[in-house]
Amino acid sequence: MRLSLIAVAVCAALAACSPSEEAVIEPADAPAALPPGRPAIYEAAQVGPEEFVRALYAVYAAPGGGMLEPLPPGQDPIYDRMLNAMIGADAAQAAGEVGTLSADPICDCQDTGDFALQSVAVTQSGPTAAEAAVVFVNAGETKRQTLKLVKEGPMWKVSDVLVPGRPALTEQLMAAIS
Repeated sequence: MRLSLIAVAVCAALAACSPSEEAVIEPADAPAALPPGRPAIYEAAQVGPEEFVRALYAVYAAPGGGMLEPLPPGQDPIYDRMLNAMIGADAAQAAGEVGTLSADPICDCQDTGDFALQSVAVTQSGPTAAEAAVVFVNAGETKRQTLKLVKEGPMWKVSDVLVPGRPALTEQLMAAIS
């Protein structure tokens, strides 16, 4: 008898704690999206290669046009270790003059104007390697390029930039620092 009373009490307590069928559980608010810029890029770099690339180009397409805030050459977390080392060596060799990297390789430009990302097609060749074929318009000129991507630690990074009709960015930098 005592065991029956305990069982009934436990069931009643559990029923009181359970939501009724009529109760509606509201979903939690989604976190606010970060505005275009480095924090958004770093966050997207941990999500996936396409999200990373879209966050990169969102900076240029932001209202009023924009560019990535420059960091010291060779210390930009959007590039992988090897590309950063090449960029740093090129800047050191230039010794205050304009080095091989005289424009922003992500937008293939020195300035932006009326920038629009038209397409991103990501092909992942493994868990830590991908390529993003990108088409965008800057100042009325349609440009195509491919970003080679690698995953270093938890983040996707740019390892090379390929522009049709030109040597790869890594080839240009290697030729300059050799």
